[in-house]
Amino acid sequence: MSTEIGRRDFLKAAAAGVAGFAAASVLGPAAASAEEGKTFEGKKKFAGVGSVRMVTDDIVYVGVSDRRIQLFENVYPIPRGVAYNSYVLLDEKTVLVDTVDRSVTGQFFENLTAVLEGRDLDYLVVNHMEPDHSSAISEVLVRYPNAKVVCTRAAAVILNQFFACDISDRSILVGEGDTLSFGRHTFTFVMAPMVHWPEVMMSFDDVSGVLFSADAFGSFGALNGNLFADEVDFEKDWLPDARRYYCNIVGKYGPQVQAVLAKAGTVPIKILCPTHGPVWRDKLGWILEKYSLWSSYTPEKKAVMVVYGSVYGGTESAANALAALISQQGVADVAVYDVSKTHVSELVGEAFRCSHIVLASITYNMGVFTPMKNFLLDLEAHNLQNRTFALIENGSWSPVSGKLMREIIDRLTGCTVIGDTVTILSSPASGDADALKALANTVAASVLEGDAAPAEAAPASAKQWVCRICGYVYEGDEVPDDYKCPLCGAPKTAFEEK
Repeated sequence: MSTEIGRRDFLKAAAAGVAGFAAASVLGPAAASAEEGKTFEGKKKFAGVGSVRMVTDDIVYVGVSDRRIQLFENVYPIPRGVAYNSYVLLDEKTVLVDTVDRSVTGQFFENLTAVLEGRDLDYLVVNHMEPDHSSAISEVLVRYPNAKVVCTRAAAVILNQFFACDISDRSILVGEGDTLSFGRHTFTFVMAPMVHWPEVMMSFDDVSGVLFSADAFGSFGALNGNLFADEVDFEKDWLPDARRYYCNIVGKYGPQVQAVLAKAGTVPIKILCPTHGPVWRDKLGWILEKYSLWSSYTPEKKAVMVVYGSVYGGTESAANALAALISQQGVADVAVYDVSKTHVSELVGEAFRCSHIVLASITYNMGVFTPMKNFLLDLEAHNLQNRTFALIENGSWSPVSGKLMREIIDRLTGCTVIGDTVTILSSPASGDADALKALANTVAASVLEGDAAPAEAAPASAKQWVCRICGYVYEGDEVPDDYKCPLCGAPKTAFEEK
């Protein structure tokens, strides 16, 4: 069997992910090694040198921003793009921490080549296996056949599932608290299962105080030359996207994030290096506090969001009238959204921000207006808790949307409905004014005086069972035989008593 392969075919294979790793077995390590000195090096490029930034004296940012992408995970609109962050440690050994999405590998490898300056790559640390961070791994392994892969056991399995990469002969599998020295620097590995995949870990550099935090502390948005959060007006220009990123990507896994935050409190973190968005080297307490609020489902602000679903304008008019009445009672932070026009990811982000949510929906086919129902189901899917709701329903002959919306809200932990549901028949009439004013007064009083406190959580069961895979806690005397973890799907055998 011939072992020859053309340069064009090799480059195609390397760029194709799965085929890229397979090409290594055809070429052999020697052919991929720079020691041969036979490869075409091409033009000396400035772009790679100009694109990198120093995080510390010997940790370099080699990530790439993508402004062409329109939907993150093919779901969430990102008009400002996104950054895929990757880092290199230059010590006695060279260490690449995470890679990038396939869409930006050209710039990524320019950056990596410029930073290594002819040195070989010794280690690749994989904190998270989602393809927007891992799809360049196969080509990294082809280009740098001597590199060892440092990851969790679960990550090695998923890597093989995505790219058919058997790394058993070049992997270092790590667990909670394991350490690895690269010379002056030593990494300690912190397991972060279900933040937001089961294989996730974080890597803490004991020397610089850098925490490579995977998807935690990330944000939507491309970097515009400014790498650090203190180089931009983060609260004004980035916080909405950071909140929307957290709530939609990680929001369901609040208990797991809380567990990681507890671990973070035990190490002297100086810099947070996430896989998306700016790097944090200043005011870490500010972003950590936001994560603490979001992951504990605590409202970020005493604020009201009014969300309406309207077809012919009657429900919209009622929602606008209610918002004005609430504002007139002294509530400064009131926002109104059309559920049909506003992307649900923005609504979910606002729901995590606001303490009070008013839902106004027509009755549609004897149910809740479809976009409104989808929004409520998204809130349930993202595990929203501890919010205060108020309701407006509309119907031309049989209004039932209020009752049906309340049924979904009743399934949300710690959520209450205040005031009487206001019922509109087709469009607001003069007789509806008093009901709208009464509901506005109730909502405003709750916001300003805290009259409607979130329901207290139920007391813990006598026994708690923890999933070894993701950390989910099941409460009950025994885990049922046919039970599967709702987060990672693990069977009963994966649970142990806490």
